[in-house]
Amino acid sequence: MNRLGHAVFCPLLLLCTLPLLAQNPAPANDQPEDASPQQIERIPPPSPTASAVDLEEQGDLLRSKKAYLDAIDYYKVAAEKVDSATLHNKVGICLLQLKHYGEAKKEFQHSVKMDSKDSIAHNNLGAVCYQLKEYGVAVKEYKKAISLSQQNASFHSNLGAAYFSRKDFERAQKEYTVALRLDPTIFDHQISGGISARLISTDDLAHYHYLIAKMYGVTGDLDHCRLYLSKANEEGYPFVKDALKENEFASLRKDPGFITFVRSLKPTETN
Repeated sequence: MNRLGHAVFCPLLLLCTLPLLAQNPAPANDQPEDASPQQIERIPPPSPTASAVDLEEQGDLLRSKKAYLDAIDYYKVAAEKVDSATLHNKVGICLLQLKHYGEAKKEFQHSVKMDSKDSIAHNNLGAVCYQLKEYGVAVKEYKKAISLSQQNASFHSNLGAAYFSRKDFERAQKEYTVALRLDPTIFDHQISGGISARLISTDDLAHYHYLIAKMYGVTGDLDHCRLYLSKANEEGYPFVKDALKENEFASLRKDPGFITFVRSLKPTETN
């Protein structure tokens, strides 16, 4: 399987934008009188004589360029030649990026039906259910993905996000803690995407940041803990100074500088 074979979607990272086809002006002396100033560059249609492998590889290339609709055309012609769970998963990925959630869900369901042992497909089905706010189904699919691939940090983080959206903060923290143990940088990746606020409310975002700070407190990571306490404070989390008494921050409280930092935090006033 090539590196583009599966994409792992993390709800806290997901930012979908419609791809734009490249536009190039045609030479002036070749334009018909009624032609527009620019002509849209068209992707060649899938060749009926190309092999399924070649079609899939071309679809992968188009998907990497965010030409999702064209990629779907290539994947579907490939599937007509040799159908596979992987191809349905890839079509689902494209549809998910295009925010066609209902269609994406059908493709992922088809994929897991063809290969129930594919952890990535279960994860992606969970991701689209998360987008549809079907959090119970998302939890179920993420758990299936984890049962098939227990060491995947993204799966645990995704499950944590689903629990978080259900206000089950205790289970969310448990899964986030596992994700952090498996990949100490995972929350850096998620926050760098800059779109967490689009998936949860402002109040929940503040709480989310505090939970991440607690987990870094457990690991003794002072810098990251301070960072996420600051984020929670900036979002107006009212209990940020609980870091002075909660067990998760016990090791960091041995540092007088940490205590001074927490005492200096002043949550943003809300109207």
